[in-house]
Amino acid sequence: MANYTAIEWTDATWNPTTGCTKISKGCQNCYAERFAERFRGTSGHPFEQGFDLKLWPARISLPLSWRRPRRVFVNSMSDLFHSSVPTEFISQVFDTMEKANHHIYQVLTKRGEIMRDFINRRYPDKAAPPHIWLGVSVENRKTVSRIDHLQETNASGRFLSVEPLLERLGMIDLTGIHWVIVGGESGPRHRPLKAEWVREVRNQCLAVNVPFFFKQWGGIRPKSGGNEIDGQTWLQFPQTEAFA
Repeated sequence: MANYTAIEWTDATWNPTTGCTKISKGCQNCYAERFAERFRGTSGHPFEQGFDLKLWPARISLPLSWRRPRRVFVNSMSDLFHSSVPTEFISQVFDTMEKANHHIYQVLTKRGEIMRDFINRRYPDKAAPPHIWLGVSVENRKTVSRIDHLQETNASGRFLSVEPLLERLGMIDLTGIHWVIVGGESGPRHRPLKAEWVREVRNQCLAVNVPFFFKQWGGIRPKSGGNEIDGQTWLQFPQTEAFA
């Protein structure tokens, strides 16, 4: 949770929950877990419990205190739609996002079906507000079905985080998708990213005018390989006004 962040596609992070459990290959070398487990057992530290799931009720109202509008990545160190997070707690997080509507919120999950069901219950007759962007992580062909869950969600803004991209995805349906982020894995056990995989996603985005953001090639450190492809950087963002 911070007023600033090194994540290129956001301005701040907000973690009303921390910790998670692995559900797919993209979780294998989780940066958040690696960071949190360094502090397991450190008395008084926010990650004294390591990467075990924890709710932080005192953090729910934090964005209300941030006067300057910013893009806020919700739960950079967790997944708000983890099956062990109570629905009432998620509702309180959304209450805050609706009240502090001078910010843009980027809500990302690997549990798209849980997010879809929650959102469609909360907003049964309309889309979620346009300042709340809803996204899913997609790392390989097996997880492409998460895009279906996102497309079935009553969202104004939908985005994909294709990170870490672990293999060629093939053709993907970008109907109703407003933004695609692609990136390679970083850390001591990082898996390689091939240029043709990135180009394939980029070219599909260009064909249907979906903003494309290439974050990094990855490596031992996030910046090890830079973020150019074919001599160009792609750092496009969606415009909220364009959301359906």
